[in-house]
Amino acid sequence: MTFNTTRLALVAALAAGAMTTASCGSMDGMDSMSSGAEAQGTVMVGGAAMYPTKNIVENAVNSRDHTTLVAAVTAAGLVPTLSGPGPFTVFAPTNAAFAKLPAGTVDTLVQPANRATLTKILTYHVVPGRVSAADLMAQIRAGGGQARLTTVEGGTLTASMRGSSVILTDEKGGVATVTQADVFQSNGVIHVTDTVSIPN
Repeated sequence: MTFNTTRLALVAALAAGAMTTASCGSMDGMDSMSSGAEAQGTVMVGGAAMYPTKNIVENAVNSRDHTTLVAAVTAAGLVPTLSGPGPFTVFAPTNAAFAKLPAGTVDTLVQPANRATLTKILTYHVVPGRVSAADLMAQIRAGGGQARLTTVEGGTLTASMRGSSVILTDEKGGVATVTQADVFQSNGVIHVTDTVSIPN
């Protein structure tokens, strides 16, 4: 299945009411974040409103900045999981983040033969529970400047601060910056990132 047909299949499934998605919150940085779920509201991500009453998939499908991520989640068969009760914390790379990967990487990963590798990469961006920006920064302070996050994939993402921004260091040494925090969904929270994190 190609990238474009994967995207169309997801849109068709949503139109049929086959799944739901989560809502996102927007921020310019971590300093101005809301304090938690009680402060959540509708925010804009990728030009679309993210509704806290919808789940992660339902909201993400409307963001023009996350079409690659949505197609990859669909190709990996993760739509039912991320539409489930969770809660989940998703570090969501933008289209521009995926575009940083070597040419042809995304087209290769969404092929059925590479589903296991794609699933490994995507679940490396998911942490169990609803971890708000405030929660994450508290963990970083408690850890003396670093917080080690165990992902659904089983690997570790290391969170730290660079100025007022939270950064994530992956197991390969790559660094992603959280560019929009606390996008709350009915089944968790999304933090938008500018780089795809890669597990060992």
